[in-house]
Amino acid sequence: MGEVVKNGLFVDGRWREGSGPPFRSINPAAGAVSFEARAASREDAADAVRAARGAYPKWALTPLQERIAILERYRDVINRDAEKLARLISEQTGKPFWETKTESQTVAAKVDISIRAYRERTGTKETATGATRGVLRHKPHGVAAVLGPFNFPAHLPNGHIVPALLAGNTVVFKPSELAPGPGAFIVGAMAEAGVPAGVVNLLHGGRETGEALLDADIDAVFFTGGYRTGLAIHKKFVDRLDVITALELGGNNPLIWWDTADLDAAAFAVVQSAFLTSGQRCTCARRLIVPDDSRGERYLDALHRLTDRLIVGAPFDDPEPFMGPVISAKAAEGLERAFDMLIEQGGEAIRTISVQDENSAFVSPGIVDLTRAGAVPDEEQFGPLLQVWRVADFDAAVARANATRFGLSAGLLSDDSKKWEAFLARSRAGIVNWNRQTTGASSAAPFGGVGLSGNHRPSAYYAADYCAFPVASMEAESLVNMPADQVGVKR
Repeated sequence: MGEVVKNGLFVDGRWREGSGPPFRSINPAAGAVSFEARAASREDAADAVRAARGAYPKWALTPLQERIAILERYRDVINRDAEKLARLISEQTGKPFWETKTESQTVAAKVDISIRAYRERTGTKETATGATRGVLRHKPHGVAAVLGPFNFPAHLPNGHIVPALLAGNTVVFKPSELAPGPGAFIVGAMAEAGVPAGVVNLLHGGRETGEALLDADIDAVFFTGGYRTGLAIHKKFVDRLDVITALELGGNNPLIWWDTADLDAAAFAVVQSAFLTSGQRCTCARRLIVPDDSRGERYLDALHRLTDRLIVGAPFDDPEPFMGPVISAKAAEGLERAFDMLIEQGGEAIRTISVQDENSAFVSPGIVDLTRAGAVPDEEQFGPLLQVWRVADFDAAVARANATRFGLSAGLLSDDSKKWEAFLARSRAGIVNWNRQTTGASSAAPFGGVGLSGNHRPSAYYAADYCAFPVASMEAESLVNMPADQVGVKR
């Protein structure tokens, strides 16, 4: 286990201790303290926003190529220290080391992707030529608050911060209190790369710190996390048209299996969809829909056999685990209660979820058949808990897939291209995959959903869209005088 990380706030280019109460985060794999600091108070949050506000005019007027050069140096710092960052993520989240090494690579890769996205989707473009020139430009909003999640504590907030800085915004970033160390790491890397004082600021703390940040003088909020918090943010700014909100929330994501020749490959796709990152990805499949016949039964048997073979363990174990713990013992207990509730509502256990030990965050994957159950709440269970629904035909499968208030990801496993075309046309989600895991998404594409999964401002490649606003201009070198025969004017 790594040593405890002790980091304060980063405000106006300087590290300092917070003036709020002390808090700690726990390494869920070891049950030991992995981070401790004093939370940011309301005054600290106001200081950070003032620093960002003061740095904004100069940063917004900094030529784009200079901003790019600084962020490319940041990319190089992350590449240099990629293994160190990966270890830190594993120690704070419990995720397997093989997985966090991938996350640290995506942090660096986001820079080049964001530069391409900015140039393609925003930037400056001429829309007409001649005596009157038409020009489209994009301007930054100002001070952006970024609220990060625990499941990808470096990659996901980085995906907001980098495009925000490219566009000329300044940032105040609050990482999740459950895994704050990687957030401090990327802010430190930005400072080393030469991001000017006040352009990126860091606050630590829980809900109170987040509320203080949102109460301050900000121009934008970029949030990744649960839908309840997203709704609260939406309601807070519903009458503030001057504050743009980009909300990437969760999902009760469906995955349909319908006749594949290779049952084992299909079982692997579902395991990757439902249990990767211990089920703690917002795109994880939560509902598996299969035919209510012998075909579906054979497929579920293959899935059960593969799930039994998954290794659950600590990040640096040998052999390497497929999945680690969930984020906390409290989260593990909540998943066990959710499984029991589904059984009480008439569900049948295909594979019982279980917590390794009392006060442990290690959870074995659970699968529960809800076909004969009563009314089941349309909720996202953020962990390795998969619901199974058996249906009579493919039309019923699509209807079941769409029976949710969410709309982040959805998938179809089928050898029939006609079924794929029908599913693609009728599904309601922002990410729709065919014969691939639901957790597979490209950073070179938009990432987001509809319904309770977001507010139609997808991130990833489309983050450039919400980090700047368009300005259309008509321009000429000189004024044009009124024509002599202008209609409606006396001669």
